[in-house]
Amino acid sequence: MTIKTATPYLILSGKAEQAIVLYQRALGATVETKMRFGDMDPNCPAATKDKVMHALLRFGSATLMLSDGGGDGSAPTPGVGNVNVEVALDISDADEARRCFDALGVQGKVTMPLSPAPWGALFGSLTDQFGIQWMFNVELKPA
Repeated sequence: MTIKTATPYLILSGKAEQAIVLYQRALGATVETKMRFGDMDPNCPAATKDKVMHALLRFGSATLMLSDGGGDGSAPTPGVGNVNVEVALDISDADEARRCFDALGVQGKVTMPLSPAPWGALFGSLTDQFGIQWMFNVELKPA
């Protein structure tokens, strides 16, 4: 078996549309696919008709998938224990990383400010307003 890629899939409990807007602004993401529950089932309940069933975003060579969750806009019930996932971004330009970091941090919580790290990079982490955890890494060029 050869794994070609791994793509984070975010379940946003009815906040997918808002997250798409944030990720477009903060990361320069483009929406490649967006399907709503009503697109797949015209007889679905009116309250879920406009909820995002599936979306695929692209920024740079990375992709991110997201959904509002179940047909009622809820997230799936978690299993045993907590699942802890962070989206790690490897960015080639420090100024762009700072812009993205600051934009995602609005209404979020910065865990570690974007700053020089011992491995020769800028590194920072934050949780955005939707509870998604992000890690930023920018390899610094030697002086």
